[in-house]
Amino acid sequence: MKKEYEAIVLGIGGIGAGALFWLSRRLGGEVLGIEQFGLGHDRGSSQDHSRIIRYSYHRPFYVELAKRAYRCWDAVEKDTGEQVVYRCGGLDLFPEKGAIPPEDYTTSLDACGISYERLDAAEIRRRWPTFRVPDSVWGLYQKDGGIAAAAKGNAAHVKAAREVGAQILENAAVTGVKMSGGEVQVTVNGQTLTARRLVVTAGAWSNPVLRNVGLNVPITVTREQVIYFSAPDLAPFDIKRHPIWIWMDEPSFYGFPVFGMQAVKVAQDVGGYETTADTRNFDPDPANLARVRAWLERHMPAALGPELFIKTCLYAMPPDRDFVVDTLPGHPEVVVAIGGGHAFKFASALGQVLSELALDGSTDADIEAFRIDRPILTMENPPKSFTI
Repeated sequence: MKKEYEAIVLGIGGIGAGALFWLSRRLGGEVLGIEQFGLGHDRGSSQDHSRIIRYSYHRPFYVELAKRAYRCWDAVEKDTGEQVVYRCGGLDLFPEKGAIPPEDYTTSLDACGISYERLDAAEIRRRWPTFRVPDSVWGLYQKDGGIAAAAKGNAAHVKAAREVGAQILENAAVTGVKMSGGEVQVTVNGQTLTARRLVVTAGAWSNPVLRNVGLNVPITVTREQVIYFSAPDLAPFDIKRHPIWIWMDEPSFYGFPVFGMQAVKVAQDVGGYETTADTRNFDPDPANLARVRAWLERHMPAALGPELFIKTCLYAMPPDRDFVVDTLPGHPEVVVAIGGGHAFKFASALGQVLSELALDGSTDADIEAFRIDRPILTMENPPKSFTI
């Protein structure tokens, strides 16, 4: 194995796999990915059948990043022949006097030229009889919303990178990171590797890496879960008939048509409890399950059935829940991304942005809001707001 590379990527989850893919397009075998567990492990944030992808977002810069995300996933699909994005439509459900302002979404979509439909409750119930929503609810429907196939997307990124020579170390313990002479030295499995650029995409494990360079980002790690319900009749939830959906309130819930398993997947957003990357457990959370079941009983009883499967994951959230995507201040050889628990849809786009920051020193993506030195990240006890 070589000991010198143009770029090393630490953490090969969703964003890291994306960075590996885009770096390998330019560097070939001069890029190395390092993963502390085996590829495809379920200890992080992005290894499941499905994640939501959508243009619908609360700020224009996210909508513009979503445009890039669709383009990047299209490039991955063309490169690998593997379908990753499945457009089934996306429905945001806004209850009256909810905690999430609908104007943030409509204004952002309008500003970015994305078309959508505004549906009243009667029309929602007519199109998708699975919903039992009161007349005070209205829906924002966007036809391009759908599913980003998480595990397939990760595998496609990795496969394509390897095909052009990128190397990956799995089950590799990183015990040191330091800068020297404009380069980065990474100690892994007892040996020291050198690179001109380091990309840190370690999710909930970000701070143990960043502390090597004297930095600590205030992130909250939560242990989340999704539930696959074995609904009595899955036909209405077929991906050709049913959209992905989000209940835009606090608490917020979201769900999918049938995909990956013969079941309906539903979850509460930020419905888990605080933990750490190393102490989390994989046991079902009965309180979380009870909240999801209660919501379904009120608004989507057709989805209810036995729990076929409960899967856990981690969110690593900055206090404002905006991403971190930046070059480290004073260290242009190190770039970092933290996804905030809503980044998989952007994984390939963020990988492309990271590759541009690492190799070119800049990007044309609007990432000003994702600076690592933004005021809230420099506060000793920053206020937390995880609603988006």
